[in-house]
Amino acid sequence: MKQEIRITGFGGQGIILAGVIVGKAASIYAEKNATMTQSYGPEARGSSCSTQVIIDEQDILYPYIRESDVLVALSQEGYAKFVGELKPGGTLIYDEDLVNLGEAKKDLKLFPIQAQRIAETDLGRRIVTNIVMLGYFTAASEAVPKEAMIEAIKTSVPKGTIELNLQAFERGYDEHAQRQGKK
Repeated sequence: MKQEIRITGFGGQGIILAGVIVGKAASIYAEKNATMTQSYGPEARGSSCSTQVIIDEQDILYPYIRESDVLVALSQEGYAKFVGELKPGGTLIYDEDLVNLGEAKKDLKLFPIQAQRIAETDLGRRIVTNIVMLGYFTAASEAVPKEAMIEAIKTSVPKGTIELNLQAFERGYDEHAQRQGKK
């Protein structure tokens, strides 16, 4: 089944790395086809950026999102810019401390998390916010198997940070189960 995924936030949050990890997990470790494109402002850190990942069992003939199945938002600006491309019934995963939904479309599957707060408070490193979010994304979307994501993380982050990043991933993954249990 084809999945069109957009991850958005600010430069410096690891948005592009998150897209690389999702694409690598799908293509190398889950043996699917995947494309990844990226977009960011000339200012780099602090400016809006996004990455698009398309995953499919079939060949991917067009590497750009037409309507996203999943939007992962780590900034208000990114949310505002891309929420309109989510297809009806699409999945919105967002950091509820960083994104105010306002009048969100009523037909979306909403998955809030406090990814940045978890990274800072539980793990002591704000820099792994993106990986916390990837754990939550993996559990909420089921677009890529958990084991494939773990392998992609191990081969994508600096060697000295692998354990921290795996802890961040597991913390985000577990947060989804905890939040679903509270419903």
